[in-house]
Amino acid sequence: MRAVVGVVGLGIMGGAIARNLGAAGWQVFGFDTDRRRQAELVGQGIQDAASVAELAERAQIIISSLPTASAVHCTMLAIAAVTGRKVIIESSTLSLEDKLEVKKTLYAAGHIALDCPISGTGAQAVVKDLVVYASGDSGAIATLRPLLLGFSRRVYDLGEFGNGSRMKFVANLLVAIHNVAAAEAMVLATRARLDPHKVVELVSAGAGTSRVFELRAPPMAEGRYECATMKLSVWQEDLAIISKFANGLDSPIPLLSATLPLYAAAIARGHGDHDTASVFTVLEHMAGAGRGTDWSRPVAP
Repeated sequence: MRAVVGVVGLGIMGGAIARNLGAAGWQVFGFDTDRRRQAELVGQGIQDAASVAELAERAQIIISSLPTASAVHCTMLAIAAVTGRKVIIESSTLSLEDKLEVKKTLYAAGHIALDCPISGTGAQAVVKDLVVYASGDSGAIATLRPLLLGFSRRVYDLGEFGNGSRMKFVANLLVAIHNVAAAEAMVLATRARLDPHKVVELVSAGAGTSRVFELRAPPMAEGRYECATMKLSVWQEDLAIISKFANGLDSPIPLLSATLPLYAAAIARGHGDHDTASVFTVLEHMAGAGRGTDWSRPVAP
């Protein structure tokens, strides 16, 4: 008989995880401080928990997917107060120091903590196109592999607790750079009076493509950023964590550092709740480009 699963944090990522686990046949309880999100998922087969404590009482395995370190620590304290050994899959993007504090809190209460950041966007999460960077107790990771594959396409055991986060920092550094590179290329395309939709198609078919380009260039071509699969405001917090981590290791990050003012400018332009693809608008503004271009008109000499 499958264990009962609890998901704390039902936002873009956590909500998709809960839905996919439910669809895969797991009994899932969900909790979110935003009761509207929770009500939507209850209507889709996820069972309601009135609090983190109630969820922890009902579930043997708990997945946390939360936006801030403070939210994670409050959640872990509530779980730590519950009797009975639980396995907690902490999937949020946090500093290494915060992850180790999570482990300390849970281990002191007799629970098992796994550091399992996730690579992928909200759109990828919907179709289970996620990669789990699992770290911690290898026996627990092996046992939980069927569960983890219930919402992802691949699971890696990286060994020592914290290595999952270290891997996520490396991966997200590349995502940050590739996203700005995609925006830069798409702005160049508009200046060259190329049809942006055709550019997306042709770059995706050639050597210059990346997973990030294929995910972010389409909304850049459309100029639509409201349906965020990663909010820019949350992304900026992730970038601060990566920068701090790299600086602490004296590892040079000139390309990542070059992206930071562009993301900050996008937030200043009112895109904080929009998708990270909205960084395109900053480069578009710098170029003096705009929407409504006649793509059939030839480039002036």
